[in-house]
Amino acid sequence: MNPVFADLPTTIFEVMSRLARETNAVNLGQGFPDDPGPEDVRRKAAEAVISGWNQYPPMMGLPELRAAIAAHYRKWQGLDLDADAETMVTSGATEALAGALMAILEPGDEVVLFQPMYDAYLPLVRRAGGVPRFVTLQPPDWRITEEALAAAFTPKTRAVLFNNPLNPAGVCHTRDELDLIARFCVKHDAIAICDEVWEHVVFDGREHLSMMALPGMRERTVKIGSAGKIFSMTGWKVGLVAAAPKLMRVLSKAHQFLTFTTPPNLQAAVAYALAKEDAYFHGLRAGLERSRDRFSNGLAQLGFRVLPSQGTYFVNIDIAPLGERDDAAFCQRLVREQGVAAIPVSAFYAQDAVNTVVRFCFAKKDATLDAALERLAAIAPAARPREV
Repeated sequence: MNPVFADLPTTIFEVMSRLARETNAVNLGQGFPDDPGPEDVRRKAAEAVISGWNQYPPMMGLPELRAAIAAHYRKWQGLDLDADAETMVTSGATEALAGALMAILEPGDEVVLFQPMYDAYLPLVRRAGGVPRFVTLQPPDWRITEEALAAAFTPKTRAVLFNNPLNPAGVCHTRDELDLIARFCVKHDAIAICDEVWEHVVFDGREHLSMMALPGMRERTVKIGSAGKIFSMTGWKVGLVAAAPKLMRVLSKAHQFLTFTTPPNLQAAVAYALAKEDAYFHGLRAGLERSRDRFSNGLAQLGFRVLPSQGTYFVNIDIAPLGERDDAAFCQRLVREQGVAAIPVSAFYAQDAVNTVVRFCFAKKDATLDAALERLAAIAPAARPREV
């Protein structure tokens, strides 16, 4: 068997979700909302199954969805995309990432990765023949520096895989940081593969800036979005890809021989959804921001050190003040003894891991968050007697 996959451990998300089921825990580990998603969008998908086309749709995606992708990004991010030449639909963002790496890399090419990182990145890079070069980010700010990029980029750098907003850190990288990455990409003639699935899940008045919009990056960026994240239906594996024609021609070949196409009823529903009124997208952010504040404030009142969450579904706590130095062991005890499932952020590192940060998903109903807080109170700093 290929060692890239044969030697991988069971994903931490599966481990913690299984423990949550076994212990009847409140599951704030795996990142998914606990509501079914917007009813009008779900009805569109159902109607398309009954009365629409259920045979192969076009390999690049339904024309109406590709037009909707171009219109949506023009409106929300100021990108001028040719729907016919610069957009594509994939079966989820992970497929888009895999296809981009397969299309761009040759064996021995180096890829700059920012850790903590989505767990699929490293095996996909290695399976495509790439050599990872890591930039390790540190809490609480998780900032990207020129010194770190200078150490990671080499004459062999072919691509940068960049997630913004960043899961699991919950940070939105600044314009200065994006400009810095863009400058290094231009200098080294590297392609930016940009995982922007959280582009609509940003808080406190922030607006997402795509790497594609920066000077020098229009022709060297692969932009990847996710309908599942935009519409809070993570099981809808519909990826939204944008790239210049020269890149897209090769990306499309990789897609053709991975999944070829994506369920047409979901594509039809996403085309409808991308054109929804502004109120939906603002309401999405406001609702998640309220849940973030409810849970973060609850954690802070219990005495936990809460790290800022600027986007995504996630908020982190620093467990070092609890005397903890092993986030994985802490999360094991937390689910077994307190009945709350969380994710150790060290699982998102390949090396030099931060071992004192724990991630919670707050994209849940109030009752779920309150139940978790009630259980966490037993180990909270505020509940511990002070030493005399």
